Amino acid sequence: MTGHIGVEPARGPIEASVRPPGSKSQTIRALVTSTLARGRSRLSGALDSEDTRFASSTLERLGGAISVDDDVWIIEGTAGRLDAPEDVLDVGASGLTARTVIALGALVEGRITVVGRDRLPERPMGGLVKALNDLGVEATSEGGHLPVTVTGIGRLPGGEVMVDSSQTSQFASALLLAAPLAVAPLRVEPTRLGGSRRYLDLTLATMRAFGADPTPDGAGYRVDPSGYGAVDMAIEPDASAAVYPMAAAAVTAGSVTIEGLGSTSLQADMQIAHVLESMGCIVTQTGTATTVEGGLGPLRPIDVDLSGSPDGALVIAVTCLFAEGTSRLRGLGSLRFKESDRLAATARELGRLGAGARVEGDDLVIEPAPLRAARVDSHGDHRIAMSFAIAGLRIPGIEIGDPGVVAKTWPGYWEMLAGMAASDLT
Repeated sequence: MTGHIGVEPARGPIEASVRPPGSKSQTIRALVTSTLARGRSRLSGALDSEDTRFASSTLERLGGAISVDDDVWIIEGTAGRLDAPEDVLDVGASGLTARTVIALGALVEGRITVVGRDRLPERPMGGLVKALNDLGVEATSEGGHLPVTVTGIGRLPGGEVMVDSSQTSQFASALLLAAPLAVAPLRVEPTRLGGSRRYLDLTLATMRAFGADPTPDGAGYRVDPSGYGAVDMAIEPDASAAVYPMAAAAVTAGSVTIEGLGSTSLQADMQIAHVLESMGCIVTQTGTATTVEGGLGPLRPIDVDLSGSPDGALVIAVTCLFAEGTSRLRGLGSLRFKESDRLAATARELGRLGAGARVEGDDLVIEPAPLRAARVDSHGDHRIAMSFAIAGLRIPGIEIGDPGVVAKTWPGYWEMLAGMAASDLT
């Protein structure tokens, strides 16, 4: 993926209604639980992207059968009986897939080795490897990173395990997703979870939808060995994708309605709508829709903890370019362990556009200044590419390098953005 794409400035305040693609987080979790379930499940509205395709193909190599019929994904469950693959399992660049499959390795009678590409081999896996070893499952890694090898005995032991979740809640989510297939009750306690609890809530909700019953137990969750049952599930649109059209409304003083995502959503990045509200936007919600309208005056600077919505923090940083004053985004340490070092990369690219931006500990400080045209380096990261494209709706001459990276989560992103830029309220 190379080259660059120019962003067409908006003709005026944007007026649009957008239904983002299906939630990546929910799609991958549902693919895992339906593969482990008894019977046939159907997922409607699932995200078709690079990450979910790697998840699907990896689960098929473990014994699942996944097909697509008229945009409905059909999964033949394995009842938790997984096959040992003949070769390594390449999960692409998907961190959630990697961590979940590592946990599923305990259910395989034999050895699996999980590998990845792009920056995934640099992202942390050690907390999950340690938790598996603490449970008595043999797991080894290259210094806490991929490749990770798990030698399973066809079952996950029960008992109790503490999982260091300071770097990512996905370690705990991976073990929880596998827990209903344990041979005895398993208590999973995430430690140092920080602001990522909403992602864990999504894991628990998906487990319950497929018939498991994780119950709070102190600071952790107790999961009985009930297995999963097949269900038909409608996947929500992706809140982490919805933040871009939301921000487009803010920076153009327009109005954008996000279809399919409202006040009932558990997705962490729904918080971003309320962050925009604190900047002066008007936000209205029903149970199934969210509308963001740019305020009548300039955007206000903010000082906000975004540890619970790290994916959405990048587009908020871009939105702060247009605020009247200095903003501070707190709690962004986990951004260092994503598809790029998003914390450093975002500060660098904000500076490329003319702003004052600096990293202080785990905080990002943005000082607005006269902005200029530039070619943004996406750092091979879909969220950097999509976030900085929003600046191009206001700043003529913005180009985004490596535009194909958006295929990781929103293959149609550039078409959506061009459609919004061509709309206005006049």
